[in-house]
Amino acid sequence: MMQDSVMKMSFHTLVKAWVLISVLAVAAGWVLSAQGELNQVGYVLFGVVGVAGLWFGRKALGMTGPQTPFKWRKCRTRFRRWLPAWFLGLMVLVFIGSVCYPPTTHEAMSCRVPRVLHWLSEGHWHWIHTPNTRMNNRPCGLEWLSAPLLLFTRSDRGLFLLNYIPLLLMPGLIFSVATRLGVRPRVAWHWMWLLPTGYSFLLQGGSLGNDTTPAVYALAAVDFGLRAWASRRMGDLCLSILSAALLTGAKVSNVPLLLPWAIVVLPLLPLLMRRPVATFLLVLVAASVSLLPTALLNAHYCGDWTGLRLEQAVTEMKHPVVGIWGNALLLAKNLAPPFFPAARWWNQSALALLPPALVNPMAANFETGFYTLGELPVEDSAGLGFGVSWLLLISVVAAWWVRPVPMAQVEGTHSIPRSLRWALLVAPWFSLLAYFMKAALMDLPRHISGYYALLAPALLVGAGQVVIVRRRWWQALALGVMLLASAVVMLTPGRPLWPAQTILSKLLAWKPGQPQLKRALTVYSVYGVRSDPLANIRALLPPSLPVVGFMGSADDIDISLWRPLGSKRVKHILLSDSPEQIRQRGIRYAVVGELNLLENKTTLADWQKRTGAELVATAIATVSVTQGPHSWYVVRFPD
Repeated sequence: MMQDSVMKMSFHTLVKAWVLISVLAVAAGWVLSAQGELNQVGYVLFGVVGVAGLWFGRKALGMTGPQTPFKWRKCRTRFRRWLPAWFLGLMVLVFIGSVCYPPTTHEAMSCRVPRVLHWLSEGHWHWIHTPNTRMNNRPCGLEWLSAPLLLFTRSDRGLFLLNYIPLLLMPGLIFSVATRLGVRPRVAWHWMWLLPTGYSFLLQGGSLGNDTTPAVYALAAVDFGLRAWASRRMGDLCLSILSAALLTGAKVSNVPLLLPWAIVVLPLLPLLMRRPVATFLLVLVAASVSLLPTALLNAHYCGDWTGLRLEQAVTEMKHPVVGIWGNALLLAKNLAPPFFPAARWWNQSALALLPPALVNPMAANFETGFYTLGELPVEDSAGLGFGVSWLLLISVVAAWWVRPVPMAQVEGTHSIPRSLRWALLVAPWFSLLAYFMKAALMDLPRHISGYYALLAPALLVGAGQVVIVRRRWWQALALGVMLLASAVVMLTPGRPLWPAQTILSKLLAWKPGQPQLKRALTVYSVYGVRSDPLANIRALLPPSLPVVGFMGSADDIDISLWRPLGSKRVKHILLSDSPEQIRQRGIRYAVVGELNLLENKTTLADWQKRTGAELVATAIATVSVTQGPHSWYVVRFPD
């Protein structure tokens, strides 16, 4: 019986299921927070009500129609071809790395996971007392997806599935959207396997990044909208609207991608007028899982719906014209070699080597370090990456020089109007332009990960691409892309699939003065403990301590003090907090970071005099490669 149901499950049904699961998780987070019941009982009750609601609304959501049978023979035949087979092998490597290693994504460890633990400890969302403003002003969509996993498993080891599952769905969505927009099926088939091997997708597919899942929401929003054009079913339109809402609720930088979605959906809105009650419920649910709750909370707590008023670093562009050409230059980071030993030299010399006409305006408008490159791609900064970017660029240029084989004009699947198709091909580029005018971030290639799959069809729509993908030289380049992608997955410092530290230690013993070997060993060593960087500091605290204070910089990682998850609570201390404020929050012991004191131009002794804290122990720990080792202090406050 179960096997029959699995056999009838189509890919389209899997995408629907993922969107609806996401909607339930995000809506549950906000609703249970409003009731102060963000706990296991609350989630169970909400899950029962949510599943019942989906059951009664399954017809409206298009979950009761005929499903395309899943054919295992066809699946086996597909994966006998080298390109999908290699992609499947990459997915196996990503999964093995994620199972063997704990998560190490810096932003997740310093912000996204701890903020969820703060909410769960209080039983509701709240504005956290912390210098890390990202814990408060950033959208909560992906955090609400992780909340039930953290609550029921008391572990962060399974959180990678929130990116891994969407990564598995990406090829099918890319093919569906591309062919509906006029890309030839043969071309779309090749690129459906190549685009997801972009380094940001592969590396985040096994980690806790927040770019892969929104990319799937963006694809799903457009795909369901295009399906609604053909089917005129309200279910497809509802799923398109929900996917777009989830897209904005995941990251603010994805908001411009509402333009191509709106071009598809706005002409279909009369369909919603046929069922006003269902439409009202749809709007209510979509609003709850979108950016709107975070925007309202930001407006309430800091007077700015974006929350950027709290950001100390440069995150918003002052001059839009500089943003356009400056971000276009930063996009070229995708063309940098994936293995770049000269990265340190470049990072030290770039400002002197580049023309002042470029450097000065960018230095005045962009985040510090906008020019930096890494020795290896990592999930914190990697974009589409070297292989896919160069192959895409070469394919576009080569298509101009070939004589396409005469063939029928492709209008897109289900006779989508030509005007709509061309508008959708161009709209994502205008979305990117709008983002360029506002963004001032150093890691632009990663932040626009949600854009790549919607930008690509405009580059691949020509008939010449059909000729290009048949050429042996193109097939050889595609093979090179997959080889590089495999190397990136195996060598990534967070989840190396080789004995990195053992081999590097032996090489360094053989060549003790080799700086690149020393640097490589340092990188792999720091990543090896990033999931629990302050473990030695935690060991200095009294056992069974219910509350631990933490006073670090905005970029420090406090995840170690939460472990084992669910056993204690971490409360942040600001340098300006008085002894009374600290005592009222139930903090008896705290961990203090040396870097935070240095950044604020004070000393531990001065802070002790003001608060009466007693030094208990001192230890050295390294939170990031850039910061290097620093002292950490365990202090006790008088009763």
